Amino acid sequence: MTIDDAVGEPRVRRLGGHLVLGVLSLACVFPVYWLYATSVRAPGDVYSLSVLPWPLSTASYADAFAKNDVLGMLLNTGVVAVFSALGQLLVALLAAYAFVAWRFPLQRLLYLMFVGTWLVPFQATMLPNYVLLSRLGLLETLAGVIVPTLCSALGVLLLREHLAGFPKELLDAARMDGRSSWSTLWLVVVPALRPALAALGILLAITAWNEYFWPAMVLQRSNAVVQLGLRSFMGTEGNDWGPLMATAGLACLPVLVLYLVLQRHIVNAFVRSGLK
Repeated sequence: MTIDDAVGEPRVRRLGGHLVLGVLSLACVFPVYWLYATSVRAPGDVYSLSVLPWPLSTASYADAFAKNDVLGMLLNTGVVAVFSALGQLLVALLAAYAFVAWRFPLQRLLYLMFVGTWLVPFQATMLPNYVLLSRLGLLETLAGVIVPTLCSALGVLLLREHLAGFPKELLDAARMDGRSSWSTLWLVVVPALRPALAALGILLAITAWNEYFWPAMVLQRSNAVVQLGLRSFMGTEGNDWGPLMATAGLACLPVLVLYLVLQRHIVNAFVRSGLK
C-alpha cells in the first residue's frame, strides 16, 4: 500500500460518513419543511405534491387565527412549559443536593425509591392525580396541568450524578467560611451546575411544551394550549389541513428558536466547565 492510498482511504471513509449523515439529516428535516410548505400553499393547493409551494399564500394562517385564539394558546403553552420546567429544576436541584451533601439513614434506599418512580408508567398515576385535582378544584385550569409535573425523577437522577463528581473540598471550605447550606447551594454549587441545569431545563421545557395527553385530560372543555387547539381543525368529515399545518408550524417555532439560540451556549458552557 502506497502512502497516497493510506492517506486517501480515511478521506473516503469520512466522505462516506458525511454522505450518510447528510441523507439522514434530509430525511429528518423534510417533514418539517413539508409542514411549513403546506402551511403557505394556497387553499386549493393544500393536497399538491409539488416540493416547492407556489404561489405562496397566507390564507391558512389567516384562517387559523380567525378560528382560534392562536396567540393565547401559544402564551398558555409557554406558561405551562416554563413553570413546569422551573418547578422540576428546583425540586430536582434541592433533592439531588440533599442526597449528595448529607448522610442520613436509609439514604440509598430512599434514593432508589425516588428514582424508581421514573419507572412507574404515567397510566398508573393518571387517575389518582386526576381525582386529587378534582378535589382541589384545579380541573380546567393551567395550574392543574402544571402541579402534578413539578417532580421529575429524571431530573434528580441527572443532577445527582453531576453533583456526585462535585469536589467535596469546596463544600467543606464553604462550611468553614460559615456559609449555610442554603447559601452554599446557590453561591457555590449552582454556578458550577449551570451547563447541566441549562441542558436539563431545555429538555424539560420541550417535553412540557409537546405534552398532549395530560392537558387533554385536565382541560377537557377548552383549547387553552396549542396541542389541544390543533384538534379543532380535525373532524369526522375531514381535516382542515391548511390551518392545521399553519398552527402546528407556529407551535414548532418557539422550540426551534430555543434550540437554535441556546445550543451554542450550552456546548460552550460544557467545554468551559471541562477545561476548568
